[in-house]
Amino acid sequence: MFEDNSDRLNAVADRSRGFIWRLKDEDCDLPENDTGALFGRSHVALATLSTWQSFADLEHFVHRTIHGQFLDRRAEWFEHVDDPGYVIWPIQVGHIPSLTEGKERLLRLRTEGPSPEAYDFATGKDTVVR
Repeated sequence: MFEDNSDRLNAVADRSRGFIWRLKDEDCDLPENDTGALFGRSHVALATLSTWQSFADLEHFVHRTIHGQFLDRRAEWFEHVDDPGYVIWPIQVGHIPSLTEGKERLLRLRTEGPSPEAYDFATGKDTVVR
């Protein structure tokens, strides 16, 4: 089961090149990180949030570590959504984003399409501001 491996995946992230920070369980007690309030279905919503030194570092972790093997099997654990299910965006050094901010960026990606403020892996290489 996916949940049984979250600690393992988080440990890989924590050791990965370019990793800076990730949302931890205790951070979800803050109102701005309440998945139930943000997504309306806490029992099925999964939200992760992390910061990385570069797009390339994040892309490497997501697609070229064991995380990629779990990503390939996501249909076994998660319902399919036609809209983008994740978003990437740049932040200022030292900024700690919240799930509220992430939801705002995700909605922006869904409604306005990719931009330098909200993109995904497919469009990120073209929209990332270097």
